[in-house]
Amino acid sequence: LHDSPVQNLSGIALMLDAAVHAVDDGRGPDAKGIMVSALLRHRETIKELRDLSFNIEPVVLRDQGFGPAVEALTSELGIEHQLQIDVDVSGAAMLGEAEQVGLYQIVRESLNQAIRRGPPTRIEVTVRATDDGAVELVVRDDGKREQRRASLDAIEERAATLNGRLTVEQGEESGTAVRVVLPPYAAGS
Repeated sequence: LHDSPVQNLSGIALMLDAAVHAVDDGRGPDAKGIMVSALLRHRETIKELRDLSFNIEPVVLRDQGFGPAVEALTSELGIEHQLQIDVDVSGAAMLGEAEQVGLYQIVRESLNQAIRRGPPTRIEVTVRATDDGAVELVVRDDGKREQRRASLDAIEERAATLNGRLTVEQGEESGTAVRVVLPPYAAGS
């Protein structure tokens, strides 16, 4: 949000200031050119904000729920990156709306990180209720091991906002499993 749309809006404000000065100086054609450029940049920024909003909480998540949203995401990524992504997220049905949105963001970030590390050939996404009533998300891939702790900080932050715990399991040679456990009361939301 800060890197692109906010900077674009700041740039548009500067362009409009320049257009006002051009009008004040009697340079109407210059002002018009500046305003046309500002209008084009404004429309691009609106599109960027819509795309960003969709990525945070896609319409399918809001309208159809967590399962269909994760299915749509994994289908798109699977086709784009030629991956097999197995999904069983039936355990998320008991979560409240805020928890589903947060967990969706964690799934999306975990999948994107797995792909960036060195593309895996297979990923599994599961959400299940544990014996003690907690809700556990696991995103397991067979790609390169995660070497950078900083790349997991965003996921850990998101888990913390849900009062969840993040653990990361590394295979001997390859593979990473990102595990987030939400407390039992998350299922009662």
